[in-house]
Parts: sequence; structure tokens; C-alpha cells
Amino acid sequence: MTITAAKELLNYIGGEWRRSSASDYLEVRNPATAETIAKVPLSAQAEVNEAVQKAHGAYLEWRQVPVTERIQPLFKLKALLEEHLDELAKTITNECGKTYAESVGELRRGIENVEVACGAPLLMQGYNNEDVARGIDEQMIRQPLGVVAAITPFNFPGMIPLWFLPYAVATGNAFVLKPSEKVPMTTQYLYRLLKQAGFPTGVLSLINGGKETVDALLDHPLVKGVSFVGSTPVARYIYSRATANGKRAQCQGGAKNPAVVLPDADMAMATRILADSAFGCAGQRCLATSAIITVGEARGEFTERIVADAASRKVGYGLQEEVQMGPVISADSKARIESLVDKGVQEGAKLLLDGRGKPVAGEEFRNGYFTHPTVLDEVNPKSTFATTEIFGPVLSLMQADTFEEAIEIANLRAYGNQACLFTSSGAAAREFRHKVQAGNIGINLGVAAPMAFFPFSGWGESFFGDLHAQAHHGVEFYTQTKVVVERWPNTWSRKF
Repeated sequence: MTITAAKELLNYIGGEWRRSSASDYLEVRNPATAETIAKVPLSAQAEVNEAVQKAHGAYLEWRQVPVTERIQPLFKLKALLEEHLDELAKTITNECGKTYAESVGELRRGIENVEVACGAPLLMQGYNNEDVARGIDEQMIRQPLGVVAAITPFNFPGMIPLWFLPYAVATGNAFVLKPSEKVPMTTQYLYRLLKQAGFPTGVLSLINGGKETVDALLDHPLVKGVSFVGSTPVARYIYSRATANGKRAQCQGGAKNPAVVLPDADMAMATRILADSAFGCAGQRCLATSAIITVGEARGEFTERIVADAASRKVGYGLQEEVQMGPVISADSKARIESLVDKGVQEGAKLLLDGRGKPVAGEEFRNGYFTHPTVLDEVNPKSTFATTEIFGPVLSLMQADTFEEAIEIANLRAYGNQACLFTSSGAAAREFRHKVQAGNIGINLGVAAPMAFFPFSGWGESFFGDLHAQAHHGVEFYTQTKVVVERWPNTWSRKF
């Protein structure tokens, strides 16, 4: 099942792997070497239409299958994901750039969602009342939407499709995935496992492509719901176009996540956790800490510690032992990140650690998209640099005199994905979680990623929609409620 270098990737439509009819292909590059490792088609509208039509036909049969039977392929999928974890993780590292350990961790999170979705017989239960009026009963049941689609990003090619797919199919929908054209190889592998798991023909589809492919999904009348994770501008676009076409949409956007460090925090622990949050996955995750606000006397010790930790990080190819951080996804991303560091300095920030232009060991990696951890101090909380999502291993340090001021700074941003606090005070933690405007709160945690049995919350410009990914929210998103009010005339024979 190993995918060979520079192979033209396929679409999966109607239970079959097919070469796309697209005339345009994009190169998929290993970000550590810049070498082409695959070619991905930009599928046209006609292919999307065929995939959706076949998915709709499959849905009409699949929705009739009892939910206890619909989850059986998910149990098989869980076992297959465990069995092929190593190869999947290596595929993620080679196309996405993260370390092997990070790739394994991502897959573990995805597997958790498969496990939770296996609880669909309980999660999608309705409710009822007897005698809402004399002799009349009322009940609410959940039914699937039909064909649903997900458009997923480059930074978690294994996990994020599994935020959506298991819940969609367990609740009786047919599912179409459009993965990021930057990292399409992981989902090729995933769909081969899905086929082995025994899902009926047409229930699952995979179609590669770019904007034209996405727009075809957003405009197709048989697509009833759309899930998305990516940048805020694209999230807003997809949410607007999907809802204008009468579809449900859940669109996770970007982030600019703050962390507050109080003087009573365990500084060694806070440094270790926040460095992993800021520089893990090369800062390319929506829960990365990108701004740290120290309060009062916490500044001196914490600043010294975080710079030392950042400077000591070993950067390189993610499959090499001891490497702690890989490259960013592309040459364009690297250039953008480095230009934003210049912007921060121009706006008055002090560059404590410059990660630009540093080589990594190995001649084969000289063209890779590497940028090392970078730390800027005295960042103006209202500056362009402080309010722009960088999506790279760049950390901003800010200072507040009081806890109240720190909360005000944390709430300045338009995003609301995550905020974290480091303290030994339960009272401070309670105030923080009450006042800070973010959907995911961490207390002495740097990545407040909800477990699969909680929704992945997001506020402000970090999320467009009402129901988030995972758990009950996922089940509710992929089902529509039907209320049945019943009266049965009392005319039946009483002779038995």
C-alpha cells in the first residue's frame, strides 16, 4: 500500500479508484526536501457531479441500514488504523513535514473520533412525551441529511477528515471528502483502509482538486451539509456560499491564541508546555500558542527560559531521530512567515531569537522549507503583527502589569479559538475561564484540544456556524430532527 514517488493520485468514486479526467495537476512536494513525491489532479465540476450523484444513490440505501449495522465498518476501520499506524504516520510526515511523533499523535486523535462515533446508537437517539394532550403522544427523531462534504486543510491530513467522516456515515449519510491539494497522499491511504473496512459502494467518495472542485461541491443541490477547516478568509467564503445555497455549514477558521503566565506559575512547566505549543508542528496548527502575556514579575524568568528552549530545538526532517520540529508546508509559507517577522520588527518589536536563514543538517535538505523558532519581545498588542495569524514557529511576547490588563490584551483579537492560563491559583483560573473570549480554554495546558467526546469549540472569527466538529455536535450537525405527533382513535376491537 506504499504510494510511490511522483505517482498521479486517483479519485475514489462509486467504490472505484479512478484516474481523473483533469488536464491540470499540481505537484505534491516533501517540504523537507522540496522534491516532488506525487501529482494531484484538479478535478472539474463534471467529476464532482458524478461523485455526488453516486453518493446520493448510495445514501438512499444506506439510510435504511440499522444504525447498529452502520457502525460495524467503523469498528473494522479502528482496527485497520491501528494496524497501519506506522505507515500512515510516515506518509503524513513526508507530505506535511511534521515529526513522526506528531504524526502518530494526530492519528491517535483521529482514532478517538472513530471510537466515539461507534456510539451513534446512543448519540443519535431522540426523545418523546406521552400524553402531550389527552390521547396524543409526541416524539422527536433524528434522520440523516443525505450527501455531505468535507473540505480539509494541510496541517492535519489524517485527523481532520476523521473529525467528520465517522459521524457522517454512522448517522446514515453519504460522505464526500475534498482533501487539501498540498497533502492528498494520506487520504489516499485512508480511503484504501475504508474500502477494506467494508463500507457499501458509494457511501464514501474522495475527490481531489482546488477551488473549482470546492465551488462545485458548494453549489451542488444534492450536497446538504459542508464541513471545513482552514484560514478565516476561506472559512468565511465557504460558509457564505454554502449557506446561500441552503446548506448547513460548519467552518473552522484561523486563530491567534494567547497564553497568560502569572508570577505564581510553575515556570519550568509553563516554559516546556508553551514551547511545545508554539513550536510543535512548526506552529502550523489552529491551537498553537502564538502570543504569551506575562504578568508582573513573571516576565524576566519566563522570557529567559522560553528563549533558551526555543534556541535549543532541533529542526530537521521529521523521520530523523531527535528532531523536534520539521519544516513549514511550502516555500510560499516560509516567505510569508519570514516577511511577517520583518513586519513585527518594523512595528517596534524586539527580536530576541531570529530563526530565519538557518541551515539544517544534511545536504538533501538544503532546499527544504525550514525556518527555526523565532521569538519577538515587546510586541504591541494592537499592531498588525500581533493581530495577524502567522501560522508558523513565531512567538510574540507581551507584558501586562496586572491580571485584569492581561485579560484585556487576550480579548483584543478578533479570533476566539483558544486561550490558556498558567497559574497556581484556582480563583485566577476561574476568573480567566469566565472572562476570556475563546471557545477552548486551557489551564496549565498549552494545547487545549478537546477530546473526541467534547465538541471542538471556536468563537469569533475562528468559527462560522452553530454546531462544531466531534461528539454530540457532530451527530447533531449530520442529522435533522423530525417531530411526530400521534393520535390513535380508540376504535380497535376489545374482544381479545
